[in-house]
Amino acid sequence: MLKTRSMNSNYLLFVFLSVYFFSSCVSKKEIIYFQNDEIDQSKVSNSYKTIIKPDDLLQITITALDTEAVKPFNLSAVTYSTSSNSAIGVAQQQSYLVDNSGEIDFPVIGKLKIGGLSRDEVINLLKEKLEPDYILNPNINIRIANYKISVLGDVRQPGAYTIPNERITILEAIALAGDINISGKRDNIMVQREEDGQKIQYRVNLLSNNINISPVYYLQQNDVVYVEPNYARIQSASSNSNTSLFISVTGLIITIVSILTR
Repeated sequence: MLKTRSMNSNYLLFVFLSVYFFSSCVSKKEIIYFQNDEIDQSKVSNSYKTIIKPDDLLQITITALDTEAVKPFNLSAVTYSTSSNSAIGVAQQQSYLVDNSGEIDFPVIGKLKIGGLSRDEVINLLKEKLEPDYILNPNINIRIANYKISVLGDVRQPGAYTIPNERITILEAIALAGDINISGKRDNIMVQREEDGQKIQYRVNLLSNNINISPVYYLQQNDVVYVEPNYARIQSASSNSNTSLFISVTGLIITIVSILTR
């Protein structure tokens, strides 16, 4: 009789633990990238445009054969570092912050509306303003000094990442964050982007090859990538803190069942 009750108790414990374990299992089909859909190569594009947006910090360098003519347009800013009782000034290139109206205040020329323009369009605009009245055959280079993207959610290293070359795909962004955890949902990744002053959300399925033709395959500055945890991860997050309680309750239930079956 005692042996039977012991076997029943062990069986109940096995059932409870089995349910708890299998409820957190992840299917193979939920974690393998690019397993669905054929790629339509005619829709795949490697072109990428950087669009200037408010709060971009621009470094604009202008060069020409006439070095004296370009000096007024390549202003330097001096930053100071202090040590002991002395201050040391270091000359750096002037940066231009795009304001909420999409404008910058450029030397000599004044206010320029560049928000919403691509890099090439801004270069062409500057050339129109500079040539031929100020500079002949100017060469213009524009760089976004504060270009960054953020990766949040169920990844190994969430955070904000500075992108020096201003070109990054959603796959490269996830790689920077150490890849998605095994518990992250790969079929419903959210990319939040600001367009024309509005927050727009896109959904991306990394299980599909169609990621290559997504409008957010190439990220833009200040894009936010969010990886949602799957149901098992959400459940485990709440249950991990109560694991000891779960075991205690399970033991109590088994004890009560054993008493009732005597």
